[in-house]
Amino acid sequence: MGRSSKMLYANKFMFFQPEKMGFFQLFKVLFGSELHNKDFVQFLGFIIVDERFYHKWLLFFSLLVQKFLHSIASLLKCIGDILESFLNPQAPNNYNVFMLVLNILRGQELVNKDSAHYVSIMGHLDKRVGFDNSIKREDPNKYNATLSIMASKVSYENKAFFQSIVVDRWKMELVDCRDYWNDYQEKATTQGFILLDKREEDDTYVVAFRGTEPFDADAWSTDIDFSWLELPNFGKTHAGFMKALGLQIELERNIVGWPKEIENDERPPRAYYAIRDLLKNRLEANNKANFIVTGHSLGGALAILFPAVLMLHDETFLLERLQGVYTFGQPRVGDKTFANYMKQNLKHYQIKYYRFVYCNDIVPRLPFDNKFMMFQHFGICLYYDRTYKGQKMVEEPNKNYFSWKETIPMRVNAFWELVRSFTIVHKYGAECQEGRLLKIFRLLGLLIPGLPAHITQDYVNVTQLGFFSHLD
Repeated sequence: MGRSSKMLYANKFMFFQPEKMGFFQLFKVLFGSELHNKDFVQFLGFIIVDERFYHKWLLFFSLLVQKFLHSIASLLKCIGDILESFLNPQAPNNYNVFMLVLNILRGQELVNKDSAHYVSIMGHLDKRVGFDNSIKREDPNKYNATLSIMASKVSYENKAFFQSIVVDRWKMELVDCRDYWNDYQEKATTQGFILLDKREEDDTYVVAFRGTEPFDADAWSTDIDFSWLELPNFGKTHAGFMKALGLQIELERNIVGWPKEIENDERPPRAYYAIRDLLKNRLEANNKANFIVTGHSLGGALAILFPAVLMLHDETFLLERLQGVYTFGQPRVGDKTFANYMKQNLKHYQIKYYRFVYCNDIVPRLPFDNKFMMFQHFGICLYYDRTYKGQKMVEEPNKNYFSWKETIPMRVNAFWELVRSFTIVHKYGAECQEGRLLKIFRLLGLLIPGLPAHITQDYVNVTQLGFFSHLD
């Protein structure tokens, strides 16, 4: 990596590498001491590690889950491939379970995942890809929110499918679609799409980051990772999300940061730099264009961190053309200092930030907002209950999810969500019909209410059926 006088270095960071630890070492986190001396921890700066058992238990839990995910990554992928093969019965040789397993052992491709007809598991949970015809551009708040969730939803699909929807059905231009490199994991782990919605008044570019896929162990490891880094005057942020966005890392030289430019052009594209440069070129050539950024789940975290890095680099031109950030089921991304930094800059550049949270969704309640984790949301939460009635809130109810007081109410709510999956078609029409796969997934909510609440189905319903006057 080329050095730059404009490099923004972290003054503190702590990265966990569970792939370098054995299960015996894992228990040293819980019962041992001097965490800094462990081989699976990399850190910079003076770090105070809370030695209380409860706090060490949280680290233990995070590392245990990550270690488990790494150990079953291949199995998860295999299960996902088999399930998607049943959902996409395109390959003639995959006509029963025996042939599916045999083809896997042979190393054969079960289905053509690059086909425009191939639909992901997320797509099968909610098959809607169009807009409600009643939503017009003359109502920019609802239109942009609906466009954002649909772009976030379709971003889970492959490039051919995404292009067929954007170009043929939405009548928009697909500007870019690619996988971006992650230095820390040394492979492409981040997916982003850029489309152009041409309008009479102004053209709008939509940047959509893909969220966590159900059988992607790397993405789930990123979500549960409690690693963090701290930049001067910027605060502490979630290191896993920053790595996915393209954080520049040279741990052997204790360098972690965001250079203004990457001098080595032979390196694979990083999400932040590639998207920033493309937007800058496009917007400089079109004076009446602006852009919005969106994402669901992990994609929502990247969506709000993207303008954060633009602010670090004083990218005034782009920030003044950023119309809004729309996130759905977004996890927390930083601490109080970072939250204050973002609130000040969002206000300064007059950037609208809409953070949608549906009901008991577990992801917006992670990482924890407590004395140990110290992660905080910022801006106004647009919270919607089971009936899709929305209200502005500073923080969603039951902000850290795990509460004995909410154990029974959350499961009662999950039961009525399951009932609703059979009755919603009668109230709102065939467009809201829920399929068998989604109904089965709703059953899981009786055990873990926050998981089915996180899928895109309810966030699409929020934008199409919810009350929107409070976005003004």
